[in-house]
Amino acid sequence: MHILMKPLKHSLFTSALLAFPLLSPAQQANVNLDWAPQKNTRQLVPYGGNVISPEVKDDHTITFRVKAPAAQQVELTGGPILLALKSKGNIAFIKDAEGLWTLTVGPVKPNIYVYRLLIDGVAVADPNNTLTGVSNQPGYSNVVVHDSQPAYYDAKNVPHGSITRHIYHSDVLNGEREMLVYTPPGYDSKKKYPVLYLLGGSGELAAGWTVDGRANFIADNLLAEGKMAPMIIAMPNNQVIHRNDPDHLQKTYKLFEEELRKQIVPFVDAHYSTVKDRKGRAISGLSMGGRHTEAVGFNAIDLFSSFGIMSAGDLEPEKLNPAFFNDPKIKDKVDYLLVGLGGNEAQEAIGKRSAAIHAALEKIGVKHDYFIGGEGAHDWGTWRLLLHDSLLPKLFK
Repeated sequence: MHILMKPLKHSLFTSALLAFPLLSPAQQANVNLDWAPQKNTRQLVPYGGNVISPEVKDDHTITFRVKAPAAQQVELTGGPILLALKSKGNIAFIKDAEGLWTLTVGPVKPNIYVYRLLIDGVAVADPNNTLTGVSNQPGYSNVVVHDSQPAYYDAKNVPHGSITRHIYHSDVLNGEREMLVYTPPGYDSKKKYPVLYLLGGSGELAAGWTVDGRANFIADNLLAEGKMAPMIIAMPNNQVIHRNDPDHLQKTYKLFEEELRKQIVPFVDAHYSTVKDRKGRAISGLSMGGRHTEAVGFNAIDLFSSFGIMSAGDLEPEKLNPAFFNDPKIKDKVDYLLVGLGGNEAQEAIGKRSAAIHAALEKIGVKHDYFIGGEGAHDWGTWRLLLHDSLLPKLFK
């Protein structure tokens, strides 16, 4: 077991719908996948907008603007951006005589941060920001605080893999489902590739790991640096029941395991050149996806040999997965296992659950990485870092 404490470091879509958020990176950079998309040195107002917001300077300060003459109050809100600013509450804008509300904050450490505007008590996406989140929850905006060069999650001038959006019918869930699949640069159907099944959290869609998580760019960059094994990354929609269903916890594990066994894994194996055994499969996820990795993945040791639990866990893991924790040969069946979380969620409830599974794994002698790092909390800053620093470089070696 390794305990890692680290500071925060710094494609092709076949669906135009899913490609659009990545291909519209803000005001002046909307023709390229620019790594500083909101720098806006030419002061161009976004198409369809009326002011520039957000505007990010090289000194890492951010200026937000919104034209709302009738509003009585405008504030900046959102856990990731407020955490980066070390603010315990929302931050008020200032209104001028023409009804333009403005707020300048920072400097902020380079990263991508989720935020919303609170206008007279209503949380909304920034109406002038073209980087709008796409997920199964109310809209939000992203601000990209750039550094002096592209980050590990940016599109760089390296060979790029492809992302294909698949629509398939699920007999388990009685409907049409979607799954995104990343194939590495130079994918060759004559070769056999291991597969990472990468899961989202509550309120995420299949596209979350590419739009917000930048998983494809992270993989492209690591492959170009020779720091990870070529692999297929399958990103299914692991939402199998409405997240606010009162019986969500009782129903979701059984349903997702059935979907995984009967639909998702067979589909990937049928459509791609894969290593069709447990040694060639890993499963990982963030938040709810981390719970699925534990509750469902640990219960599918016949399918998977590697696991990544991000920002998740259980206070009584032995009761959640008795077969896994009582298997006398389990130490030999696990090739790689990550339990990881953000530096600012270690003291929260999620930190206690992660610590519990870490202790339970130590008790039965299962080697694993226990990663607490970065300056984020329960957010994409943490999950991008875990993917880049721990999971992808360690799998299938």
